[in-house]
Amino acid sequence: MNELVSRVADNVGIAPDTAEKAVGMMLGFLQREADDGAVARMIEAIPGAPELVAKFNGEGAGGGGLLGGLMSAFGGGVMALGQQLMSLGLGMGEITALARETIAVAREHAGSETVDEVVNSVPGLSQFV
Repeated sequence: MNELVSRVADNVGIAPDTAEKAVGMMLGFLQREADDGAVARMIEAIPGAPELVAKFNGEGAGGGGLLGGLMSAFGGGVMALGQQLMSLGLGMGEITALARETIAVAREHAGSETVDEVVNSVPGLSQFV
């Protein structure tokens, strides 16, 4: 297990396998939604992140039944990701902590300027991090 997953599991208080999937889904979401150049630099800078994205990028993309369809109709985005993370059994507090911890690790490895560019390029994300 890599540093990012270990830190998220420990600091958020969730099981390591759940942390791994949740972080992979979050990074995959960012890869799809954020500024291409900035998110690529950020993911490459975090040890183990490219592997998490490769493993979980398809998780939660599309689908979601009626609620997922409604979310997509209203832009999906951060709200759709939240719904997908809730389906893993995470509550809003854990999702916010997950986002903050992931972004903190990203800042350590990729730098604040790159991470700010990623966060600012995804509508609604800044309120969670």
